[in-house]
Amino acid sequence: MKKYNLPVDYTKLEASERREVREQYIAEQNFKCMYCKCNLGENPPQTILNKEINWSLFPEHFLKYPVHLQHNHDTGMTEGAVHSYCNAIMWQYHGI
Repeated sequence: MKKYNLPVDYTKLEASERREVREQYIAEQNFKCMYCKCNLGENPPQTILNKEINWSLFPEHFLKYPVHLQHNHDTGMTEGAVHSYCNAIMWQYHGI
């Protein structure tokens, strides 16, 4: 697997590169979610799961993958790996 100089511009990555970057973040974050700091192999904490999410704001297959590559929507730069639910919370409640 290629080693990336993080962060990288998400908008310039192909799908396979996004996967590699996500996997690199996961390893560099010691398998912890950038947002909630919990293990990415487990569900996020109840404080995240209990928040109401307006799923109509998100693409149809948003939850297809349990771990997402978070990126800044203004700059396009990657920020880290997060649970899909944490990504939804970040997007809906914090606009990031």
